[in-house]
Amino acid sequence: MKNDNRIWFFIRKSLLGGLVILLPISIIAFFFKWIYDAATGLIAPFTGLVVRFFGLPKFAADWVVVAVLIVFCFLIGTLVATSLGSWLWQKLEKRGMERLPGYRMVKEVIVQLFGGSQDSLMRGEVARVWLYGRQVPATVLGLITSRHDDGHLSVFVPTGPNPTSGFIYHVHEDLVERRPDIAVEQMMKTVVACGSGSAALLSKEQH
Repeated sequence: MKNDNRIWFFIRKSLLGGLVILLPISIIAFFFKWIYDAATGLIAPFTGLVVRFFGLPKFAADWVVVAVLIVFCFLIGTLVATSLGSWLWQKLEKRGMERLPGYRMVKEVIVQLFGGSQDSLMRGEVARVWLYGRQVPATVLGLITSRHDDGHLSVFVPTGPNPTSGFIYHVHEDLVERRPDIAVEQMMKTVVACGSGSAALLSKEQH
């Protein structure tokens, strides 16, 4: 019986060890494949033109189109950064783009995620919040998003494992402990990991 138990334990341990190594790799590979399939599906019309006129294989044509799009985005960004380009884009946006349903909301989400403004989440200030009062030993990490004249703060608390969703709380500043020693990226990693790594993060000494 002991030998059987040892053999079973060895098989189970080896199997779990293999799964721990292979499953994350498989999930990441599946994720990137999904992104690649989605992206190539969107650029399929342009890829078809490249294949037709230049005779390239589809895989090579996909990367050519992606490279062209990256250069195009760079040129557009450079143009909008100029005074004339910025003025033209503001006119076009006000007269046309902002009339599209959902445009403003989608733009604000993208700006928040990629840090395109001074008010973006990625440039926010990490804070530890006592949601139920200092007498209750239950806290959350969040980002200060707004300061009120009456001493209250608006704090966005992301939920794991998807940090783009969460809750907004309006609490008094006495319930908020600012943590400038914690970077937004560090906090977001613990959110994606469903709290894993929070102990090391919260134990850091404030400077």
